[in-house]
Amino acid sequence: MPPLSIFIIARDEADRIGRTIAAVRSLSDDIVVVDSGSTDGTQAVAAGLGARVIENPWPGYGQQKRFAEDQCRHRWLLNLDADEVAPPELVDEIAALFAAGEPSEEAYRLRIAEMFPGEGAPHRFAYALTPVRLYRSDKGRYSPSPVHDRVELQPGTRVGRLKGTIHHYSVRSLGEQIAKLNSYSDAQADDLDQRGATLSALRLALEFPGNFFKAYIGRRHALRGVYGFMTAMNYAFYRYLRVAKHWERRLQRRGERREGDHDGR
Repeated sequence: MPPLSIFIIARDEADRIGRTIAAVRSLSDDIVVVDSGSTDGTQAVAAGLGARVIENPWPGYGQQKRFAEDQCRHRWLLNLDADEVAPPELVDEIAALFAAGEPSEEAYRLRIAEMFPGEGAPHRFAYALTPVRLYRSDKGRYSPSPVHDRVELQPGTRVGRLKGTIHHYSVRSLGEQIAKLNSYSDAQADDLDQRGATLSALRLALEFPGNFFKAYIGRRHALRGVYGFMTAMNYAFYRYLRVAKHWERRLQRRGERREGDHDGR
């Protein structure tokens, strides 16, 4: 097997993580699952497929992935989320990359295509990202941000790109997606507070229509039928909600200051 560790962060992913792990078992003798309190048997599913399961309370996205990096045994790391699946052609491509020894580059970008329920393969117009997911641990680490999970590479790191595509099954249902985005908007509002950021009140009016356009047209959801429309609506509402929660907190703090001034008189 390649000298490669694969790490996955998870919580309540028993219905999805098995497929994720099974797809890449041939690539690594060190598959690490960091669980943050699953109650649905995620730990047992992962352990049953040969993964090392480590419990760690949820500190935020970036911090959890940094914790997972530290548990890995090999210098080369591949990160997957519990709702992502590497198809056989991508697994073969990664195996071939290590077949002759050390890969030529020090980090690799992988295409990640969004999959809607009922799709067996990525839509030709599917929205996709190309983040660094395969990298040497001495050349990059995940950002410690609680809301952004991206690899920060050292200056001068050689970066390549693989041809294969990760299948991202992010949506179980619209209801589950709304709950997930609601929680994520809380985390983003917390992050804005911690950074002392201030968003204009004008964003309250512009955030929903602007982000619906971004998703429906810019991310080509318009070409993916009714589910594309519904997903674009959810995305736009989530982007509005993070700004609304930011402003709600500002207004609450103003009210508390006024009450304090009144009590001090």
